[in-house]
Amino acid sequence: MDLNLLKQDELASLRQLLTSAENIVICAHRAPDGDAMGSSLAWMNYLNGIGKTNVKVCMPDATPDFLHWLPGSNTVIRYDRRPREVERIFKGADLVCCLDFNQPSRVDAMQDALESSEAPRLLIDHHLDPDEGCALAISRPDMSSTSEIVFRLICQLDGFETMTRQCAECIYCGMMTDTGGFTYNSSRPEIYYIIGQLLTKGIDKDEIYNRVFHNYSTNALRLRSHIILNKMKVIEELHASYYTVTKEDMTQFHFVKGDMEGLVNIPQQIKGLKLSISLREDTEKQNTILVSLRSCNGFHCQPMATRFFNGGGHADAAGGKLNCTLDEAEQVVIKALLYYKDQLQTKVL
Repeated sequence: MDLNLLKQDELASLRQLLTSAENIVICAHRAPDGDAMGSSLAWMNYLNGIGKTNVKVCMPDATPDFLHWLPGSNTVIRYDRRPREVERIFKGADLVCCLDFNQPSRVDAMQDALESSEAPRLLIDHHLDPDEGCALAISRPDMSSTSEIVFRLICQLDGFETMTRQCAECIYCGMMTDTGGFTYNSSRPEIYYIIGQLLTKGIDKDEIYNRVFHNYSTNALRLRSHIILNKMKVIEELHASYYTVTKEDMTQFHFVKGDMEGLVNIPQQIKGLKLSISLREDTEKQNTILVSLRSCNGFHCQPMATRFFNGGGHADAAGGKLNCTLDEAEQVVIKALLYYKDQLQTKVL
């Protein structure tokens, strides 16, 4: 099966960027998820394998606890904890690899450090509207994940034979998490061919699944149950639901980052539901609401995320942010639902 993504001139450009670089920075978006971490750590592993010994992975902030097992995660440098060090690393870089985000604003507070770097940028991503200020942009919104793109690039760079098990674990984790355990955006045959190839590297896909999805604390499970039982609102005639999460909710159940990962997918189990929206207060910033959207059954949430929530993403998995109170954010949700009323009201066959 042909997994090549790049034309020959693009491949030559990629090889030249990698050959000429010694001090390489890899970075991903704020609140890095499984794909951001998996693709970044896999790419670092590959670069180390071809003799690039000074590769740093810099993230804007913390990753969820259930990703700390990923090989190489202990080497990640967080901007929110060590800003001066990260700024020095960007300043000294001769190549910056931007993985799993399309625009510099997605790295949040780390944006100035990224944009002040004079190093050429390599973009590897699967979101719409890629940054045009890159030396090479490998943007494939049709791919399941950035981790899938990384696997394909490594293969096209003749790196599969020497791929380590650790690299394969990172790639599989990224692909798995960005498709909800291969339940959406994962219908192409190439995806399952890639999984087969990763298995030849000795990964235990069941163990990876357990480490990611069966890793909640008792408090986390109680918090998730509380939100679904007491906070979820279902608008039957619009085949939509939304819920709110306050700082008080999180404090009550001793919230840690990752406790609500994937919760926005749960309402989609309701028969005929087309849209699920999560509104969560930021734990650190006042009047900041983090928004997640998931859609199915013929409705696509990405345009809604762009129009109403200052965000974007994939057709059926998007996000955004509102600078307002939680009550005001609920009103924005109502406006958004009414705007798309005709599409949402259509019966599911």
